[in-house]
Amino acid sequence: MIDPLLAPTLELPQLQARLRPWCFADAPALVEYANDQRVAQNLRDTFPHPYTHQDAEFYLCLMADQQRDLHLALEVDGRAVGSIGVHFKTDVRRRSAEIGYWLGQPYWGRGLATAAVQLVSTYVFAHFDVCRLYAVVFSTNLASARVLENAGYELEGIMRKSIVKDGQMLDSRLYARVN
Repeated sequence: MIDPLLAPTLELPQLQARLRPWCFADAPALVEYANDQRVAQNLRDTFPHPYTHQDAEFYLCLMADQQRDLHLALEVDGRAVGSIGVHFKTDVRRRSAEIGYWLGQPYWGRGLATAAVQLVSTYVFAHFDVCRLYAVVFSTNLASARVLENAGYELEGIMRKSIVKDGQMLDSRLYARVN
């Protein structure tokens, strides 16, 4: 679990932005920014749409009990507008971790996701026994592919017909950053 005092600090000159642990007071903002089909269409089916207050409460309860993985809110001007997380792997993949993120649509295109991915990646490499961070993005999500490329991740391959989303078979892109 991440020590809130050691949470990586995100600073962007054009925004008052930071990364921090989730808290129950984030429920209204979480519903506001997560309840967007443009966000949900690029995430796993476990991310519901519509995104209700009950979904937010369920997620925030999970985060309150989280002991293993890293889950942080992306906060802008005092409101949680997105999320970034790292899922640490086990067994033979114990030095690998998967990074994932989403950002509310009003904040797209401002460099926030790229800055958050860069910062969290650097933080994970410095504070955990991880030598490989990876992300899998839907082939239709070119913006997320650019975020990863701009954050120093390299495309390792295209996984053909590896995702089913909204009844469609999609390719996905595997990106990784190795330390």
